[in-house]
Amino acid sequence: MSRKIPETLRKKVAQRARNRCEYCLSSEADSVLAFEVDHIFPVKHGGPTTLENLAYTCVICNRHKGSNIATSEYLSETLVPLFNPRKDLWTDHFKIHDGSIAGKTEVGKGTVKVLELNDIDRISERRIQIQSGSYPGPI
Repeated sequence: MSRKIPETLRKKVAQRARNRCEYCLSSEADSVLAFEVDHIFPVKHGGPTTLENLAYTCVICNRHKGSNIATSEYLSETLVPLFNPRKDLWTDHFKIHDGSIAGKTEVGKGTVKVLELNDIDRISERRIQIQSGSYPGPI
């Protein structure tokens, strides 16, 4: 299982995502950094390099996600899986208001926390993208 993503597979992942981050929904066209392909279930945990296990991500979301597949609240014994773009519907777990992404479910809330989706700079960027029409806006 290689970490190197073949270019043909990378293009399929990007096309399927419509060149948007599958976690925060930002457009690659609005980024100064090229987007990356994320192993949803990481290689270090046995995840394969297959179209079904890959997501298109902005650099910030990918760095925060790392090899995480779940989270929990402090002192909680319950693990909550992170959002899986291949199995979960974005609108079931998140909503957008004024540039902030709110988790509607435990999966959504945990993903917002781990990926730091509401860092003040990220909210500011999202607001600008919403105003310019390049961000999907309230979903």
